[in-house]
Amino acid sequence: MHQPTPPSTATDNRRLRDGPPRPPSAQGGQAPERQRGRAPRPTSARPVPPGPGRVGVLPPTHTALICVALPGLAISTEHGQLTGQGLEGFYRAGRRLLARCQVRVAGREPLAVQARMTGADSARFVGTLRASPAAGPDPDVVVERIRHADGTERITLRNCAPHPLRLPLEASLGTDLADLSAIASGTPGPELPASVHDSGLRWTTPTGNASVTADPPPSDALASAGLLRWEFELPPGGTASVELRVRPDGASPLRAVGRAATSPLAPARATGDDPRVTALLRASIDDLQALLLRDPAHPSDCYLAAGAPWRCGLAPAEALAAARMTLPLGTRLAAGTLRTLARTQLRGPGSRTGMIPGPRRDAGAHLPPGCTGTEATLLFPVLLAEARLWGLPEQETRELLPAAERCLTWLRTAVGDRTYLRDPQPGGPARAETQAHAHRAALLGADLLDACGRPGSAGLREWAVELRTAFRREFWVDDRGGGRPAAALTPDGRPVTHLGSTAVHLLDTGLLGAGELAVGLLDRVQTEQLARLLGGPAMDSGWGLRGLGAKEAGHSPFGHRSGAVRVQETALAVSWLAAAGYEKEAGGLLRGLLAAAEHFGHRLPEMFAGEQRCEGSAPLPHPAACRPAATAAAAGVLLLTTLAGIRPDAPAGTVTLRPVHSAPLGELGLTGLRVAGAPFAVRVSRLGLAMVEEAADGLQLRA
Repeated sequence: MHQPTPPSTATDNRRLRDGPPRPPSAQGGQAPERQRGRAPRPTSARPVPPGPGRVGVLPPTHTALICVALPGLAISTEHGQLTGQGLEGFYRAGRRLLARCQVRVAGREPLAVQARMTGADSARFVGTLRASPAAGPDPDVVVERIRHADGTERITLRNCAPHPLRLPLEASLGTDLADLSAIASGTPGPELPASVHDSGLRWTTPTGNASVTADPPPSDALASAGLLRWEFELPPGGTASVELRVRPDGASPLRAVGRAATSPLAPARATGDDPRVTALLRASIDDLQALLLRDPAHPSDCYLAAGAPWRCGLAPAEALAAARMTLPLGTRLAAGTLRTLARTQLRGPGSRTGMIPGPRRDAGAHLPPGCTGTEATLLFPVLLAEARLWGLPEQETRELLPAAERCLTWLRTAVGDRTYLRDPQPGGPARAETQAHAHRAALLGADLLDACGRPGSAGLREWAVELRTAFRREFWVDDRGGGRPAAALTPDGRPVTHLGSTAVHLLDTGLLGAGELAVGLLDRVQTEQLARLLGGPAMDSGWGLRGLGAKEAGHSPFGHRSGAVRVQETALAVSWLAAAGYEKEAGGLLRGLLAAAEHFGHRLPEMFAGEQRCEGSAPLPHPAACRPAATAAAAGVLLLTTLAGIRPDAPAGTVTLRPVHSAPLGELGLTGLRVAGAPFAVRVSRLGLAMVEEAADGLQLRA
């Protein structure tokens, strides 16, 4: 059964599968909900030229420079000009405020020479042109554009000629005020007519408006052409700048959550023999900051949007998973995410009482779409239990405990007198990863209940033993290669035998007190065999873990769940293979993903093509992947903290270190982490020995 989704926020452009929004033809002819409610467009409007994103073709993201400071976005191509094509433009709260911003100097477009991200929320574009007839081959004007996700752009002209220049500057502006969902489905609509407004232009519809103001004010503004003009006299070496500000009428300047002094994420830093670790952690934290949102009704609670540009809202399972991977940066994000989702928890009579609602997710060709609500409900008590160990204050833990108890009650009710937790829809399979989530929730939930003096732990542990015994027998498929775990069992008990990256969840057992890991669903021999399979060439592409093994039927290197590299699951594989002692396999996946991150400018997408790595090759981007994505950015944090093996037990005042002894990246230092609410720093030597360099007063190192 499809579970209802949580109440939408203004920036919630959720999709109903684990992929980008589909055009109307892929959704039974239905346009996205917000698009169906749009007002009629003015008949006098000028149509946008056809291009990417038209006629139901999803606009690509892989070549875009996406500046993010939610709820603001600025999406550009490497040319810097905003042409109104595809996704280009400035956005706020899921609406495109400005689609077109084309700059001409002395009547010509600058030649683009460089485009680069300068931060998660800003990009710099540089162009040149020759304004003097006798300039020769050298450009004599440099045009720099600094674009920010908050809706501002600064255009700077620099005279590089040895004589003064008179430089007319024109900015041609336009917009459709389209929702991102309409742009994704190829139906953004035509450009709207502009009117002169204050020191710029304004566009309006019955459902919204936007304006561009300029500083300094233009010398001329032509509404019919959407044109602003300036004239500058520049001496040799002189510069002149114009700042454009895009926002809805009456809106205050955008204040992104991640740029506030009260950000819930600690500004951790990494240093070491491998210089890439510094860039990866910095980019990961920057992207996480950019994706932060506040619960509008409870502004002290923050959570992560799933990713830009397609999923700029709350996706419960991804928000919980990302908050869990970022626990080394503090527990405030986990607490805000848990409180936000607790308010969406289903109440009242019925079999779904206690669930955290979530949309369905595509599971590839071999299984029907899965329910992310089930995953979120099982992740909730796990995150609370582990956040407590990392230092979540006791009072906050107890305030969230009733919601976690309702999740655990739902689990026991949904299982009933059966052994396995099946999909909620009639005739749904029992998925291996769902059993792993449920088993971990039962064990960590029982530990949490005991710690808080609440009843119910015995029943959870008894069921976990029953599940573990049955799983090792019925989910394991013997073959000539040593066997493998089934991906699922059908309702009549037949195994679905394909091998995919979801199998890594069988290794993710969760953290208990005293630095111990919970027991897993697989026995020692089965765990060793799964580690061998995950580290083999069918699963390890050389850049990361494929979503579906290369030898499996239906494999496609670009398939969301059928062959593309899933960054989150690759990071989980590294973490839990290392924890289980399979450092060779963990190190191979770690080095591959780190190499891929370098090709992506250290801003990892949620996925990329699972083509085999070879000498001189580069990872192929997926044209529809979110970048940045919360789970991919959080994966960078998990990858590096895994190397130190930090296992805190804040209530007991201890921390255990289990570093990766092979030290696959050489010496590594991590500073600015948070354990027990205080700064924590650790260094891992080239010999794989870990040493605490900073910690909370009274925190003891446990052997």
